[in-house]
Amino acid sequence: MIQRRTILKSGAAVALGAPALSGLAQQAVTLKFHTFMAPTSNVWLNMHKAWMDKVEKDSGGRIKFEGYPAMQLGGTPVQLYDQARDGVVDVVWTLPGNTAGRFPRVEVFELPFIMTNAEATSKAYWEYVQTMAPDEFKETQVIALQVHGPGVVHTADKPVKTVGDMRGLKVRAPTRQVNKLVAALGATPVGMPLPQIPDSLSKGTIQGCVIPWEVVPSVKVHELTKFHAEFDPAGGSLYTTTFVMCMNKAKYASLPPDLKKVIDANSGIGTSGWLGKTQQAGDVAGRKAATDRGNSVFTVSASEAQEFRRRSRAIEVEWVEDMTKRGFDGRKLLDTARALIEKHTKTTKA
Repeated sequence: MIQRRTILKSGAAVALGAPALSGLAQQAVTLKFHTFMAPTSNVWLNMHKAWMDKVEKDSGGRIKFEGYPAMQLGGTPVQLYDQARDGVVDVVWTLPGNTAGRFPRVEVFELPFIMTNAEATSKAYWEYVQTMAPDEFKETQVIALQVHGPGVVHTADKPVKTVGDMRGLKVRAPTRQVNKLVAALGATPVGMPLPQIPDSLSKGTIQGCVIPWEVVPSVKVHELTKFHAEFDPAGGSLYTTTFVMCMNKAKYASLPPDLKKVIDANSGIGTSGWLGKTQQAGDVAGRKAATDRGNSVFTVSASEAQEFRRRSRAIEVEWVEDMTKRGFDGRKLLDTARALIEKHTKTTKA
């Protein structure tokens, strides 16, 4: 009788224990994703949400996301990277250039007229960081690195058709290198995060801004400006901006091996290229929003772009010198970035 009871007890323990162990193995993880982009933006809807949905699907629902656009968890856009580093949130998408000079080696992709298209340049950016700057984002688990489509000049009251037209304008720029570009073109650069643009334009604090087409509707730039200057691709892209999607290291390390594999499969050069391509694809709708309002769009020809190039050449020299002073081989960094962009452009359709 005693032996039978013991067997029954142990059998019950196994029976009860099995679901618990199984539940532990299949435990769901919820990750908080935080960014400054508006909930109606192309970036949030077609990039961030699409990426989260894919990770959730690939994990069989075991990874779940709580998405917080528009800084809904508090803080400012400048603080996003540190929020991921410190574990305030789990995943962020932000601009390294929000903190000027903190991530200096990736600024090479923000130099004037260096990018071709966003997919190819994003792939080059990923490969460059792996090979030339592997410790640039060492405080976080990097998921993807990308750039946006060609930068466009948007102005409220005065069209920009030549370099001379930039003179005297107060123009918002996103990062240190793009601020330098704006200054080199004769305008007064005003640094500020993206969400501040509408208020600054409406109050006249700035007379224009440089952003890609795709982000125009989310910050109402097509309503607050009348003139837009884009550049003929044959003459090169005026500028682009770098972005990083990254995860808290401890949170990543705490994932079971199979869920780490899901994150890994949705990270890297392919994801970087996809993010860049998806963001640039939004340029079409952004441009249409401006033309539908009857705004004027001027295309700076390849020959006219030469003067913009000439004015901005010193920024490249200055960046190389700055990197060298910091103990890096600035010339090698620049040459490598250019070679990688060229390599990936050859295998990527614009």
